[in-house]
Amino acid sequence: MKSNWKEYTVQELINLDMLEEPLDGNHGNIHPKASDYVSEGVPFIMANNLIGGHVDFDNCAFITEEQAKTLRKGFAKPGDVLLTHKATIGRTAIVSDQYDTIILTPQVTYYRVKKGIDNRYLKYYFDSNEFQMTLSNWAGSGSTRAYLGITAQHKLPIVLPPYDEQVKIAKILRSLDDKIQINNEINKNLQAQAFALYSKIIIDNADNTWAPGVLSDIADITMGQSPKGDTYNEDGVGTVFFQGRAEFGFRFPTRRLCTTDPKRMALANDTLMSVRAPVGDINVAYEDCCIGRGLASIHSKDNHQSYVLYTMFNLRKQLHIFNGEGTVFGSINKDSLNTMPIIIPPIKVIDTFEEIVAPMDNIIRNNYEEICHLTNIRDSLLPRLMSGEIDVSDIDI
Repeated sequence: MKSNWKEYTVQELINLDMLEEPLDGNHGNIHPKASDYVSEGVPFIMANNLIGGHVDFDNCAFITEEQAKTLRKGFAKPGDVLLTHKATIGRTAIVSDQYDTIILTPQVTYYRVKKGIDNRYLKYYFDSNEFQMTLSNWAGSGSTRAYLGITAQHKLPIVLPPYDEQVKIAKILRSLDDKIQINNEINKNLQAQAFALYSKIIIDNADNTWAPGVLSDIADITMGQSPKGDTYNEDGVGTVFFQGRAEFGFRFPTRRLCTTDPKRMALANDTLMSVRAPVGDINVAYEDCCIGRGLASIHSKDNHQSYVLYTMFNLRKQLHIFNGEGTVFGSINKDSLNTMPIIIPPIKVIDTFEEIVAPMDNIIRNNYEEICHLTNIRDSLLPRLMSGEIDVSDIDI
């Protein structure tokens, strides 16, 4: 650490009037329940809504403004730094200006900076390996009860360089994150456009001359089988392995495990589908991979993989019927998946759709590859910037 960088505790920063008291959401009876959720209102943010350093407002719950007024705390505002501290710990985000106020669950703390701290620097400091390890150790991570309450958070260390260096460090890292976010938004828009084309070309034009069929008429389905646990590793040895939907991203799953004894395989660009609750979640295999019992791969029989993918997106409502059907945990077997009813267009219609949409899917893949590259650059720069190994004091940004 450079000589002009200083380490503080959260409590010291509060006393120095550089940071407001960090707060989480409402506990006990006052905590909003699922029955309180509405389609529009004040965003109610949980730990799983912090994704990739951003708040995912597209998939969050909402409560009414009237109910929000009855709550005592948990009111985060644009610019606040969020940190998850219970169960799923260590996720971070900065609240955007999409909403004037959001409500937090007790899983999430907000940090509101005052004078002398750059909020984006603080967010990236929270992302650093050193801080994440401290948080993990203090919270007892690895247990289902991992938790670090507000009182304990007051003791957390925060290293601060001079303010102008904080700003420069944050700008370097943010430039990479902004490009990652742009690519993510492009991919979301492209996927939405592609599905709109599916609706226009396939669904809206269907008539009684189109053949009724089942999913196995257009695709080969492979149900996953999990290798033995002692063949798993996180060191990249063997074949990439996905057990279930836990690794699913927006489009492609994130590598975490490999296995030295793969059983059932999916090929690159195959559609991956969750076959256990929640049934019907969809991703695409970025590469050849082993799939566990929580997944199925769906491979086009005649090289119309984009058509198969968007057919699966279109089947999600029917697939969700299997969630919780007859048991506490929903599932679907191979016979039920093979016999999912579909309407099969003439081959010329499928060819037309594929010619238009397959290039769009290729752009999504290329953008994802760039996202991975930029993420690797950011993650390699982050510890070097946060330790002062890369000196930004004389850089003009």
